[in-house]
Amino acid sequence: MTVASAIPAFCQGIQYFGEDLPYFDQYGKEAAIASDQKAISAPKDKAAVYQTLLAADALRYLTLQVTASKASGHPGGFASIADAIASLVMLGYKNIITEVGHHAPGFYSNMFLDRSLEDMGIKTVQDMRDRFREMHGLLGHLSGQIPGLLNPAGPLGQGQHFAMAGAKLHPDQLFPVTIGDGGIGEPYVMSSFGHFNTAYPQVTNFLPILVWNGYSQEHHSMVSTKTNDEMIEYWAGNGFREIILVDAKVYDDSNQASDYVDSTLFSFDKRLEFVQAVLEATDKAAKSAMDGKLTVLIIKQLKGAGVHKRGAQAHNLYAGDTVEKDYIVKALKDRALPAEAWELIRTNFVRSNGGPAAKTVVTEKELPLSDLGELPLTEYPVGGEKQVATTAMGTVIAHVGKQDPNFILTNADGNAASGINNVNIALKIVHPTPDEIYYQQPQGQVYEPLSEDACAGLAAGLALFGARTLWCSYESFAINGLPIWQTVTQAMAELRRTTPATITLFTAGALEQGRNGWTHQRPEIENYFAAMMRNGNVFPLFPCDANSIQACYEWALTKKNKGITITASKSPLTIRSTFEQTRQALVDGAFVLEENAGEKTVVFAVIGDMTLIPVYEAAAQLKAQGIGSKIVSVISPRRLYRPSDTAWETCSEKDGGFLDDAGFETMFGGDALIGVTGGSSAMLEPIMLRSNSKRDTFAWKRGDTAASATEVMEINGITAENMVKRATELVG
Repeated sequence: MTVASAIPAFCQGIQYFGEDLPYFDQYGKEAAIASDQKAISAPKDKAAVYQTLLAADALRYLTLQVTASKASGHPGGFASIADAIASLVMLGYKNIITEVGHHAPGFYSNMFLDRSLEDMGIKTVQDMRDRFREMHGLLGHLSGQIPGLLNPAGPLGQGQHFAMAGAKLHPDQLFPVTIGDGGIGEPYVMSSFGHFNTAYPQVTNFLPILVWNGYSQEHHSMVSTKTNDEMIEYWAGNGFREIILVDAKVYDDSNQASDYVDSTLFSFDKRLEFVQAVLEATDKAAKSAMDGKLTVLIIKQLKGAGVHKRGAQAHNLYAGDTVEKDYIVKALKDRALPAEAWELIRTNFVRSNGGPAAKTVVTEKELPLSDLGELPLTEYPVGGEKQVATTAMGTVIAHVGKQDPNFILTNADGNAASGINNVNIALKIVHPTPDEIYYQQPQGQVYEPLSEDACAGLAAGLALFGARTLWCSYESFAINGLPIWQTVTQAMAELRRTTPATITLFTAGALEQGRNGWTHQRPEIENYFAAMMRNGNVFPLFPCDANSIQACYEWALTKKNKGITITASKSPLTIRSTFEQTRQALVDGAFVLEENAGEKTVVFAVIGDMTLIPVYEAAAQLKAQGIGSKIVSVISPRRLYRPSDTAWETCSEKDGGFLDDAGFETMFGGDALIGVTGGSSAMLEPIMLRSNSKRDTFAWKRGDTAASATEVMEINGITAENMVKRATELVG
């Protein structure tokens, strides 16, 4: 190894430079992407193939050196797909998504080579090494703050949602998404592809790229025993029309025993043949996807190809796996490139797609939003005829969809079951079979796969990419969709641009699902949101009636980079509030519904709508005993925390609105405080933390079969009698 004399500035921090490369004088003197072009001229061009090989090795080198600099991170999975990533860039594609969070260091290397990371002050390899896995640097998994990268990536089975969202919003762009063969074992990936393709058969401009390397994190992948024909049949059986597979084994001249081989061990000429096959296959797959065919590209190559170890052992670096370790030094030297090759690669990557991804990919600019005009809000008279809150919100949802063609509502259990069939009537369920009875047609805006993951994934993915959406679910089933919703809300907290809040409507809460029993009674989901409130950009909302829910949705539609959950009943309930009261509560967190004078005052802090029924009964019984009460409807618990309780200051779109101490005392001060919720008591934490009164909570304990909401509340002790008993004990 020699150190090149004329080292480009960005190469500062590279430990090893290579000797002269074979054929460099023939194919490496001029960038394969011309100065006035955004991609190579043809995938068969020998210079393009040669320079794609160099790019793949550069990606492997950077990925290994950067991770070894911290003896931490995941180099092996990305190494096996580096040839395809290099091919995409050389072909001019940069709207690249991944389902695999462990490929993060490879994606950072990609963004470094095209200068995208300069937007966060990373200009040299040394900068990248220093800031990998450090605060305000390059996180261990993809997040929302890295320039040029389109999506966060954490749990498996999520990336395809972002690819489909991008494809739907940008039909003129290709959205490749790498999917690990460990992740393909997740049921969500294929089922979400299948429903999306049935609903939107014209949207095929997303391209799954299967990273078939034979290994998962710590063992062989569950699809490692499939033959090539079986893998092709698997994708064909799931509706893919064009299945393109490149198997490195076909080009092996190094006598590797396994079905999964490492192309970097081939002779240089065979390496070029393999890379040309990958480049041509990638070009063919991209054109097929853009031409209306559901297409998958499969690259079969051993995990860890070209890095320090092979197989599952290449997955992760541990303490001691440093840049000084002999096997890491050897791997780096094997992949080392001359300085002039680094300069050539940088030139191609910057020219690709017309510039750095941080300047050209779709998520680097805000998606224009349609003007919603005046929302059709209906303020019902307090104490008048009972109204269904969700149906009232449905009228507003329908208006949003009519005004905004990008808007979709997703729901696994059906809008009719959630009291918002008016949305189906107005916007139609998207389905290939037109049917007036069920309000379905191919051009609908209601997306109804029987998978909460698919519902949450597309809705949250579209919101992250800049569109308005609503995910509607039964509270009891939403848990299966929350991982991606959480991923997106965290990414939104970090985004360098604004995007509409990701909004949910959770209906048919446990109290309404008496006869279905505990299978439909899972309000512990609110624990999830109670924890997420401390993130600073998550706002669970609990409207108290049909007026309140409209004001909540009106507010949510104006918010950016937030996760907003609206939880409401689908039963006709008494109108207790005005628009103005909820609008003020969205600022203060809560508002007073009723006050009764007495010698002592018991304050009821109530979350929800049905839970108000026993509370009003308890207040009446206390009044008969001469004990005063105050019923406070808690609309936005997040506003009732102290500012120091949440990480709001770290959010990109900061919201530091909290009820101050004086306001809290005015609202909740009394001789005793009783928190009441039909869900998790954790949602009452902001109030219980700040109250100095004697206090207690009434909350969900467990589900059971019952004939009515009242009986469900009785099972959980949420009754007027119990509240009166506890209130009198607290006030002495």
